[in-house]
Amino acid sequence: MAIASRSIPAPDRVTIKRALISVFDKAGLVELATALAEHGIEIVSTGGTYAALKEAGFDVTDVSETTGFPEILDGRVKTLHPKVHGGLLGIRDADDHRDAMQEHDIEGIDLLVVNLYPFEQVLAGGGAPETVIENIDIGGPAMLRAAAKNHAYVSVLTSPDNYAGFIAELAANGGATSLATRQRLSQAAFARTATYDAAISNWMADHFNIETPPHRAIGGTLVQTMRYGENPHQKAALYSTSEQRIGVASAQQVQGKELSYNNINDTDAAIELVSEFDPDTSAAVAIIKHANPCGVAMAETLDEAYRAALTCDPVSAFGGIIAMNRTLDADAASAMVEIFTEVIVAPDADDEAKAVLAAKKNLRLILTGGLADPRSAGLSVRNVAGGLLVQDRDSGSVMADDLKIVTKRTPSEAELADLLFAFRVAKHVKSNAIVYARDGATVGIGAGQMSRLDSSRIAARKAVDAAETAGWGEPKTRGSVVASDAFFPFADGLLAAAEAGATAVIQPGGSLRDDEVIAAADDAGLAMVFTGMRHFRH
Repeated sequence: MAIASRSIPAPDRVTIKRALISVFDKAGLVELATALAEHGIEIVSTGGTYAALKEAGFDVTDVSETTGFPEILDGRVKTLHPKVHGGLLGIRDADDHRDAMQEHDIEGIDLLVVNLYPFEQVLAGGGAPETVIENIDIGGPAMLRAAAKNHAYVSVLTSPDNYAGFIAELAANGGATSLATRQRLSQAAFARTATYDAAISNWMADHFNIETPPHRAIGGTLVQTMRYGENPHQKAALYSTSEQRIGVASAQQVQGKELSYNNINDTDAAIELVSEFDPDTSAAVAIIKHANPCGVAMAETLDEAYRAALTCDPVSAFGGIIAMNRTLDADAASAMVEIFTEVIVAPDADDEAKAVLAAKKNLRLILTGGLADPRSAGLSVRNVAGGLLVQDRDSGSVMADDLKIVTKRTPSEAELADLLFAFRVAKHVKSNAIVYARDGATVGIGAGQMSRLDSSRIAARKAVDAAETAGWGEPKTRGSVVASDAFFPFADGLLAAAEAGATAVIQPGGSLRDDEVIAAADDAGLAMVFTGMRHFRH
């Protein structure tokens, strides 16, 4: 049955006479209450908020005096009462609403100030399931939704971040708020409850092993607005989610211009790739351009790793993103500023490195505080027309014991190390992906082609170009290994790699023509291993 609509126009200015405050986060509480008191606004409050306001010397009424009912069930029930929700939802200019409120002795609530139990923080801190559940707020979201629905008459604040602007509006309007302000605040309230419920529902789906829930909620909190998106005619902003994953959304920008949409997209790809390499084992550097690596290397030092990564494709590296798995030092920083770079991202940077980069005012330095866990669970979400395409993050990894040798020749120990390195990089290259590697560094990368054969040829051609630029005489694909993110459907891509000088191959296997491909590898004298795991990246 449809609910009848009302055509009562909302007033522009509403003078606040009575406020209900119930906050977990007490930041800014005294300043807000002081402003309310200056305008003669009555304050009703609950539990810890009531105690804090009383201790600060404010005249405040406990909500139980209003409802005539005490807090019960360890505080689970305290504001779920008609005198609270009636005061929030009553339409002041509707005769029947006014009559009902008068009949039931319900006073209007013109301002609601609520911030919720810290569910996301408790979850991020690794709280036990029972603790997480106890931090699911019920009364708070119910009140926020009620106040936001009745924004024609009620103002609602969900965060201390809103207080200063609200106090200024009260001062400018003699204790009243405008309709435009109430509309803006109501949207923020519904967005907050939606984001909160998204975090809860996704935790429950994970905790209760519900792989494909009938409804999937995704929510975020604004981190940054941008001048434009992928292109100048597109609007864009960055939002953080409840997922506590180290990355660009939580990183600290030390210097440089504001990150653009494309900077953020590329920086995210760079962080995820370089996090594949254990900093206790070796330094690693990845150079990213348009979300694809154009050079990746491991070495004893960041300086050595950077220089090796750069030689893979120095032309594409211009204007790219540089990421590393260790604290940035002055030697590496000095090398990195020799060419134009958009962003440098690291877990940390020492003072000497920061001083080196400070001379490049527009260069962005981003510190993440750590590395992302490449094997942690999580969701990957992508828009499609009319929906969301949701999958598990690709947290798969391949170790030496997972490999199946399928050729007559077994890879050498050096080839095996390079094969694992190359396959790890291929996981982060757009499909179809081909990666040549030698001595712990990429020497040719083919990305995003419709044909795997084309990717093989492009990667080899880039290696030739790099050799010509450096004057090496022959490309570094001679004596390299090659990784493919998916199986070779035909032998042609593999033979192109052999022609480029590869001596060993790593691929998932699983093609109907695996036998043909293995036979071709044997005929070419190649060693080849199957991983049994594919890493498509579209």
